[in-house]
Amino acid sequence: MKAALAALLTLGALFAQERAPTAAAKRPNLVLILSDDQGFGDYGFMGHPVIETPNLDRLAAESLVFPRGYVPTALCCPSLATILTGTYPHQHGFTGNDPVKGKDRNAWIEPFGRMPQVPALLAAAGYRTLETGKYWQGDPKVSGFTDSMGETGRHGGQALAIGRETLRPIEDFVAAAQEQQQPFLLWYAPFLPHTPHTPPERLLAKYRDKAADLAQAKYFAMCEWLDETCGELLGLLDERGLRDDTIVLFLSDNGWSQGEAGFRGSKQTLWEHGVRQPFLIRWPGRVLPRRDEQHLASSIDLAPTMLAAAGVPIPDTMRGVNLLDAAAVAARDAVFCEDFTHDMAAPDDPAATLEGRAVICGEWKLIVTRGDKRARMDPQTEGVFLFDVVKDPKEQHDVAAEHPERVAELRRRLDAWWDPAAKPRR
Repeated sequence: MKAALAALLTLGALFAQERAPTAAAKRPNLVLILSDDQGFGDYGFMGHPVIETPNLDRLAAESLVFPRGYVPTALCCPSLATILTGTYPHQHGFTGNDPVKGKDRNAWIEPFGRMPQVPALLAAAGYRTLETGKYWQGDPKVSGFTDSMGETGRHGGQALAIGRETLRPIEDFVAAAQEQQQPFLLWYAPFLPHTPHTPPERLLAKYRDKAADLAQAKYFAMCEWLDETCGELLGLLDERGLRDDTIVLFLSDNGWSQGEAGFRGSKQTLWEHGVRQPFLIRWPGRVLPRRDEQHLASSIDLAPTMLAAAGVPIPDTMRGVNLLDAAAVAARDAVFCEDFTHDMAAPDDPAATLEGRAVICGEWKLIVTRGDKRARMDPQTEGVFLFDVVKDPKEQHDVAAEHPERVAELRRRLDAWWDPAAKPRR
């Protein structure tokens, strides 16, 4: 009993500063930095032997870090829609990047726009909210952004200039929000390190002799280019005296692979290189910097985390937990992922393009694929995989046959989370 009490007191101490502000407290600004197509290990703070990310390394040293974070779907559009809504793709409808040929994207945008979304909820509570970079629903007003870089089309449009060409829209927005004494949300989703891999020559030169080939050298340089822009953004917060009043959150929308030995898959797969991402949360004076190697995190958690920190009620539609709530983080022992074809069939029929589902529970990860998915993921499989991803992060050893009871238990949990034969839950 004494040991258990001591453990609880220790956990409580760790989270003592990680609490939402009271109604009388100053509401924090929120800066969400979204890398684009970056492998979960492709940072200095995650131990990459070559890629240099000094600014993100410093951010990690000042943050609560979840090295075992996951995005539910390893593809740009559905992943970003999950962050905006705090729901899974089978709930918000955007399961892929594009509709199948002959379908109108507006059929997805219209119901999506009716869902509770973080920018709209914050705007209603008095926040200014800026969209920059990647956004897939055409007009950022669909999600309730008060400010943006204009219409984005299906991908990002002129907003993709952020980071690669300029940070001026962010500088102007922050200055205006300060002048008006408004708290703000900044959505910084630069087109980095996403292809085209066109890094500055000064960065490429650093990696030419450190990479396996030119393509890999370009990707490594792109990762450092992203890091440089993050350094500029964080420096802006410091220069304007906003560091202590601002929560900074960082993750990537999905993974990416440069063919590292032994690893399976990349984006648009359920393998670790597709869905795993480290999460960083910095809130000076409120969140204790540390690495939480024990607990899982999911990008569905970002919406309730941001809303709770801002003192905004969390809608019932949001399925995640507040990552700054000690009890919620400790109680949740599993996160879920799903994979679909690149093109969407119908906003109200996610099962039509489903290719696989996964559940991660403790050290165990179960992947269940449909028949049409098996060949692309691994031609030798039966469509059911079980891995101990703590001991085997490269997922080289499928132990499903050795642990049938574990497989059955996790399949029950997977089906209880979402039964593809049922209608999507909204």
